[in-house]
Amino acid sequence: MSEKTTLQKDFYRESGKWLSTIEIWKKCFSPNLHYIYLLRTTQKHPRNTLLGKFWRLILRHYQIKYGFQIYPETQIGKGFYLGHWGSLVINPKTKIGKNCNIAQGVTIAQANRGKNEGVPEIGDEVWIGPNAVIVGKIKIGNNVLIAPNSYVNFDVPSNSIVVGNPATISANENATLGYINNKI
Repeated sequence: MSEKTTLQKDFYRESGKWLSTIEIWKKCFSPNLHYIYLLRTTQKHPRNTLLGKFWRLILRHYQIKYGFQIYPETQIGKGFYLGHWGSLVINPKTKIGKNCNIAQGVTIAQANRGKNEGVPEIGDEVWIGPNAVIVGKIKIGNNVLIAPNSYVNFDVPSNSIVVGNPATISANENATLGYINNKI
């Protein structure tokens, strides 16, 4: 069996099935999967090439149409999953690990001043619920669940659940069990 592409690994997260290129195109009727397809395609082409400029123009159109503000410069691991479409902002300098789920309304942003000036780094197998805000030069560990509407501006250790505003952390070895399916 040949090595699976990043795009195939992203789409595997949605269905739990390895899809051919044609099957991936058929799934692109869903805005969240369509955007992932465009993002990964854009990431394959250097910015200053003709194809790079073309795909960035297409991606920009769909950023506006779908409400996803995720740039091709953003480092995102394999198995990326957008649960729903609409209103999502991720700073292009953010680093996101593999098998991460991000829901609608999420903001992952840069802090421009203070002790946490900078952008977040998010580990593997992190589930980020609707309307959560993650801001500043912080590290989110592996196997972390960030509950809906949480505001996180501090480091979060692996194997944790984060809830609230201001957020509180609870240790939990099974933090994302049942939340992150079809891991790659």
